[in-house]
Formats: sequence, C-alpha cells, structure tokens
Amino acid sequence: MSDTPARLLNLLSLLQTPREWPGSELAERLRVSPRTIRRDIERLRDLGYPVQATLGAVGGYRLAAGAAMPPLLLDDEEAVAIAVGLRTAAGAAVSGIEEASVRALAKLEQVLPSRLRRRVGALNAATVPLAGGGPRVDPADLTVLAAAVTGRERVRFGYRTGDGTVSRRLVEPHRLVATGRRWYLVAFDNDRDDWRIFRVDRLSDPVPTGARTEPRTLPDGADPAAYVSRKLQHRARTYQATAVLELSLAEAERRLGGAGAGLRLERLGERHCRLRTEADTLEWLAARLLMLGCEFRVEEPPELAGHLRELGARATRAAGQA
Repeated sequence: MSDTPARLLNLLSLLQTPREWPGSELAERLRVSPRTIRRDIERLRDLGYPVQATLGAVGGYRLAAGAAMPPLLLDDEEAVAIAVGLRTAAGAAVSGIEEASVRALAKLEQVLPSRLRRRVGALNAATVPLAGGGPRVDPADLTVLAAAVTGRERVRFGYRTGDGTVSRRLVEPHRLVATGRRWYLVAFDNDRDDWRIFRVDRLSDPVPTGARTEPRTLPDGADPAAYVSRKLQHRARTYQATAVLELSLAEAERRLGGAGAGLRLERLGERHCRLRTEADTLEWLAARLLMLGCEFRVEEPPELAGHLRELGARATRAAGQA
C-alpha cells in the first residue's frame, strides 16, 4: 500500500479496536514492512494520537487515552448507530446531556455522507419519542458508576430510599440498567451482605474507593435486566380483592373469559358466586368489577370500596344530578 494517507487511516482504524496489535500483524494487514509500520506509528503520534507500545512476546501497539480526543474513524453502521443514539439522548432522562447531545449530533451530521444522512433522516422521521417527565440523572454519577462496574471497584455514595431515609452505602457495582426513564444500579451491598438495586436519581456523591473486587454472579445466574424487572415487580404493591357477584358461576366464567391467572371463582348459590382477584392498582380492580355488568358487593379491601364510592359520586356529578 503506497498511498501514505490512506495507509495511515487504515492503521488508525485498526488501532481504534480495543486490543493489542503486534507490529507483524499490522504489517501483514496493510501489506507493508514492520519498519513502515514503525514510521507510521510515529506519524500518528506526531498528529496527536497517543499510540502506546509494549514489549515482549505478547506486546504490540494500542491506542490509549490522551489529553484531548482525536478524530475517530467510524464505519457506516457505527455512524448511523451513534447518530440515532445522540438524537435519542437529546430527550433522555440524563440531566444536562440534551444540549451536549444536540451539539455532537450537529457535528456528526455535518460530515455524514449523503447516503448515511438519508438513513438517519428516515429513522428520525419514522420514530416519535414518548414525551414524559421523570427523575433526571447526573451524567457525572453515571460515568463514575460505569467506570466502577468496568474496573470492578467498590464505591461509596449517599442514598435516599422511597420513604426518605438517607444512608451511606458501600457497594460493589455490577451493572447499570436503564428502564423507561429511570436508571438502576445493580450492586452487591457490602454492609448488608446481599444484592440490591439502587435508583441512580436517588444516589448522591458516588466516590470510588480504589478497592478492587472479584467478579460476582447474580443469584441464580440471572440477567441484570431480568433481575431488576423481578425486583421491581416484587416491590410493587398488590391488592387482593374479594367480591360477591350476583351472577351464576357459569355466567361469571363466561363474562370473565374463564377463571384464568389471578382469578378464582367460588360458587355460592344458583345466582351468586365469589370472585377473588388481584391487581397492582385500585383503578384496575374497580374497572374489572364494573365491566362485568352486574350487581356486586366488595368484601375486601376497604380501599377498593372507598374508591368505588368516589367513582359513583363522580359519575353522579357528571350526570348532573344532586
């Protein structure tokens, strides 16, 4: 390869892959001599790229972090992925990242080839983000936690629980999980000697301790995202409801579509049966009962009876009756 600029770009593209590259392998890839590779490495260093060299049988060259960020070489798929990710981040739940995402996106779209710009434009035109509120996360906190996850390093931080209790925690970060407009840290809590999930927006002043840890495995080898989902489901309040319906057992099963998961029916007589069910919200329980189109009496919980009285009063007011 006699075209020096093209060869330097190809060399830079290889070095941006996070691994050690032996000089002999680089020379073979670029079809030049090891001496030419050494000269090209020096040219890249002169241009500000911090290329490190290691000696030994497994030594080689790698691109390290420098004082400033040099230009990156991206293939087509990487460029499209970053452009879409930046546009998504402009409306994400990370506090203060919107403006930086827009600036970075403007720089990237300015240099995208027209064929890639059309692909990004088509994706943006076909997708609509769901607007909504939600807690914001400090990107500096995410950076600290992500580095601790990667480096397997213990972290201390302040934490405020849902009921307002504040404490200091010492944990071994395992993974960060983004769900909806919230971020969760999956970590092993050293003080409690157990696994915990922490909402990152309730976390403050994370500080790496410098103490390295051995890798841990989640209980039952669970996937971090599945683990967070399961924990959140267990935390959600579930209402257990019982109501007597003025329906025969057969008719109740027909209207409910059968006594499926979370539904249990008990025959009380020819024209009455008892329904036992559960849901995360009183609204869903009330709607399920009202949609049956029959008379019923709530036995429990008392919150459901109160919610139905409120609905009845609201319906009466809406109908214009005193």
